[in-house]
Amino acid sequence: MKNHIVLYEPVIPANTGNIARTAAGTNTTLHLIEPLGFSTEDKMLKRSGLDYWSDVDIRYHASLEDFMTYLNHRPLYLITKFAPQVYSDANLKDNEAGEQFFMFGKETTGLPIELMEQYKEYCLRIPMDDTHVRSLNLSNTVNIVLFEALRQQNFESLEQVHQYRDTPKSRELNW
Repeated sequence: MKNHIVLYEPVIPANTGNIARTAAGTNTTLHLIEPLGFSTEDKMLKRSGLDYWSDVDIRYHASLEDFMTYLNHRPLYLITKFAPQVYSDANLKDNEAGEQFFMFGKETTGLPIELMEQYKEYCLRIPMDDTHVRSLNLSNTVNIVLFEALRQQNFESLEQVHQYRDTPKSRELNW
């Protein structure tokens, strides 16, 4: 199963950098829908994902319409606090397409209402107490949803047991 993270018009470079690091570590494709609120040369973005940026499969889309054309009816989940379905209740294990896309909204305004209405049966939320915070951090939200999908997929193609590498730090471990 191939997972894809889609960021709709992200505005905070550090979030995108952190998400790029997660994408590199999980063999996940990262899609960025423009306009972006920063340059991909931004030092905050590079600081967050610098060592991993070249290892990420990144796809840029000029607009939401361009992304939807690229998607071509493959499974798309929208992550929004307005969804009735909790992310962990969704079957993220497999589907006929062999891949799935998880779209996350702009940090300041979320996803377009029209898109959420069009995909309402594929909208997922993370339970939270929104009386104290408006939303969770975008990179944390991506990790929660992506790792639930990976857990349901038995962490396919990911390291199940860490392979020992002889390093100064590993030599200090007593187990």
